Amino acid sequence: MKIAYFTHSLQSCWNHGNAHFLRGVLRELQARGHDVIALEPANAWSLQNLLQDHGDDALAAWRRHYPDLVATVYQPGSDPAELTDGADLVIMHEWNEPDLVAAVGQLRKGGAAFTLLFHDTHHRAVSAPDEMRAYDLSGYDGVLAFGETLSEVYRGWGWSDRVWTWHEAADTRHFRPPEEERERNGLIWIGNWGDGERTQEIEEFLLAPARRANQSLDIYGVRYTSAAKQMVSAYGARYFGWAPNAHAPELFARHKATVHVPRRFYRDILPGIPTIRVFEALACGIPLVSAPWEDSEGLFRPGTDYLVAEDGAAMEQHLRALAEDADARASFARHGLETILARHTCAHRADELLNIATRLRDEHPQRKFA
Repeated sequence: MKIAYFTHSLQSCWNHGNAHFLRGVLRELQARGHDVIALEPANAWSLQNLLQDHGDDALAAWRRHYPDLVATVYQPGSDPAELTDGADLVIMHEWNEPDLVAAVGQLRKGGAAFTLLFHDTHHRAVSAPDEMRAYDLSGYDGVLAFGETLSEVYRGWGWSDRVWTWHEAADTRHFRPPEEERERNGLIWIGNWGDGERTQEIEEFLLAPARRANQSLDIYGVRYTSAAKQMVSAYGARYFGWAPNAHAPELFARHKATVHVPRRFYRDILPGIPTIRVFEALACGIPLVSAPWEDSEGLFRPGTDYLVAEDGAAMEQHLRALAEDADARASFARHGLETILARHTCAHRADELLNIATRLRDEHPQRKFA
């Protein structure tokens, strides 16, 4: 099967978490013999920011670790019919221009033979619903939503049985525990500052507890304002800036534990949706402590796969306990990895996607559009 995925960027993970999952799932599909093409626009925002900050050398990790994947860059005004020529399955990520989303939908409405899916991996359906509803999805066969609560939003918009919950997952070909253990020290947090969606939470559940627990803290990420950097420094943490996501396994391997600080939308309005970092951290065998987050879909085993801290004091207590108890660290690392391998790898997600595509093809081979 030929699969075409319209992404914002496959090459750049600068403030672009979908690239993590996309690389893994496309590589899995490709390994199974499918003809996979990743289509990304020229001058993508994420890629341009990465090159502006770090130059072309910043792409070295992507090239070295994913030599089997190719990003096909198209120019503005490219013909969507040519980009999708011969495709059996086309997936459109929500971080694409509305005109492109509509144009590919029109191809499908006009009789194009491919199955067409819209992939939503963001909170804009609840944080900016008018913006999302402005997309013309009338030609799409279905929606892939990265959490059940997001699927419910689309069902409320009339998608009924044509929306599927398709969680992110860990690329376990790359994200895995180190082959040889070495000395681990302190804490690590890999996360972007963003638009102030979790500033208070970062201070309450990460910076302050780490200092009170007397644990060193290394932070990696982008979009840290001057005020954010000052806050990090004031708490004695070390900020290292952007790191290629491909380097995350080796960064995790240097530290005793990591922390999950969900953004407010995923805590309050779209519960049950973890960030990609949870999947990747557990796949790498590092103990994880989460700020309050409701695992409403039962993806993991809270208290077994990771610890949950209801407030800053509980976070401090958990961080102290993990720092002092090697057996506890080993237990959480083992159980977290166990759950990832059983349920949350890119191989699992490839299976789910292929089943969805087969169902749509079999049930609606000649689907008519109004």
